[in-house]
Amino acid sequence: MSDFVKSLMAGVKAKNPAEPEFHQAVQEVAESLDVVLEKHPEYRSAKVLERIIEPERVILFRIPWVDDQGEVHVNRGFRIEMNSAIGPYKGGLRFHPSVNLGILKFLAFEQVFKNSLTTLPMGGGKGGSDFDPKGKSDDEVMRFCQSFMTELSRHIGPNTDVPAGDIGVGGREIGFLFGQYKRIRNEFTGVLTGKGINWGGSLIRPEATGYGAVYFAAEMLGTRNETLEGKTCLVSGSGNVAQFTTEKILDLGGKILTLSDSSGYIYDEEGIDREKLKFVMDLKNLKRGRIKEYVEKYPNAVYTGMDPNQEFNPLWNHKADCAFPSATQNEINAKDAQNLLDNGVYVVSEGANMPTVPEGVELFVDKKILYGPGKAANAGGVAVSGLEMSQNSMRYGWTREEVDAKLHQIMKSIHKTCYDTADKYGTPGNYVNGANIGGFIKVADAMLDQGVV
Repeated sequence: MSDFVKSLMAGVKAKNPAEPEFHQAVQEVAESLDVVLEKHPEYRSAKVLERIIEPERVILFRIPWVDDQGEVHVNRGFRIEMNSAIGPYKGGLRFHPSVNLGILKFLAFEQVFKNSLTTLPMGGGKGGSDFDPKGKSDDEVMRFCQSFMTELSRHIGPNTDVPAGDIGVGGREIGFLFGQYKRIRNEFTGVLTGKGINWGGSLIRPEATGYGAVYFAAEMLGTRNETLEGKTCLVSGSGNVAQFTTEKILDLGGKILTLSDSSGYIYDEEGIDREKLKFVMDLKNLKRGRIKEYVEKYPNAVYTGMDPNQEFNPLWNHKADCAFPSATQNEINAKDAQNLLDNGVYVVSEGANMPTVPEGVELFVDKKILYGPGKAANAGGVAVSGLEMSQNSMRYGWTREEVDAKLHQIMKSIHKTCYDTADKYGTPGNYVNGANIGGFIKVADAMLDQGVV
């Protein structure tokens, strides 16, 4: 670590105590940018990186709501408006008990670079609440969303800040949030993405993050003249990203062995085919059940419960070619990363945000496997959100095939930027450096153009 990065990180940690995920995200980017800042002293003198690290605006508010028994609850709401140098703030809302300021700042920081890589004019932001929609009735979720949006509505808009969904915020929640925004502001506008198809949503948006992660993996394999045909794949999670990662792997001829949720994971040696995937989608999206119910339907599969005291996740300890972490941040620790390498995995494409700890990333980069970091590999979701914004502005909708083709092209473009940038700055094949540097330069140049703001 250079003296500059050490000094920078000391300042970040002093200013932002007890925010380890944010520190982790900043350090990874700063280490990649050392070589760029050496070549471009104008970025150093204008304190561009220091300004990107500091959010333009942090909004924190209370959310009172009433449950079905008439009891009052109070949650915290957040919106981090990180950087608007290349467009309006864009990034999801997360409803989960783990949500806090540090996690949202890490996500917003990552989002700045991810959105830059998509080639679309979008800044970076993130938000959410420590509210847990799991186990709540539709009416309770509606009342919470209405209270949340009553405050958030004064800070967002189609040309200012355009939130989307994230963990815990799906079509149901987006519908309630949009309805309340429309009611308060008396305008029908593209202020949220992930909307229903009948009222301004884009086809392929639910599929986009998962599809994009697989497209990115296919592009990485293409650099070695290989395809996903016949490859065995480990997928974590069983929500939106994992489901559509599985679907696209099947489209491209791969075989999926695992899916998981917070309780544990299933391993299906026969492979999760389209019929089994349909069962998982019904189980998770309609019945809101647990993944262990999979083995009741398909008894040849094996379910393993989550052991919080275990030093590694057994999901990542199976023979395979590819891994698609699609659950949450830091789900692959150093032991898991070593297990993946020991079991023959040489392609990792991250559907989740920062799912691999720094020591794991170091192992992947040192071993020169095909490792696609989240800010590049999972940018498909926000890319199609950007396409939804375009359709809303035009009052027009593209077909499923048109959106999928645009998504595929964007993922190819992101891969090319990462691959070419890594090569240009002397670290060929290092997609971490390629993504960080490629995303940074576009934002940094815009900030230089716009002065010290």
